[in-house]
Amino acid sequence: MTERGQCMLKRTVRRSRQLSAESIAKNLQTLCGLQIRTTTVHRELHGMGFHGRAAASQPFIAKCNAKHRMQWCKACCHWTLGQWRCVLWSD
Repeated sequence: MTERGQCMLKRTVRRSRQLSAESIAKNLQTLCGLQIRTTTVHRELHGMGFHGRAAASQPFIAKCNAKHRMQWCKACCHWTLGQWRCVLWSD
């Protein structure tokens, strides 16, 4: 794919993020006369950093849990290094 075609592909995707690879290929064919396969569209978009997946949702922290966490942090802000070494850390 040429550099001009890549620029047109990027512009087309940025205008409307809800397009499928088939509709992008048809859109490029009608706009500029480019004959492009859907697999080429997939490969080029992946190389440009566009991926067809939803963003990961963040875990919900309830107001009561946020309050408890803040209370714990305030209670432990004066701890020594030896006390912090006894804490079990996890993700």
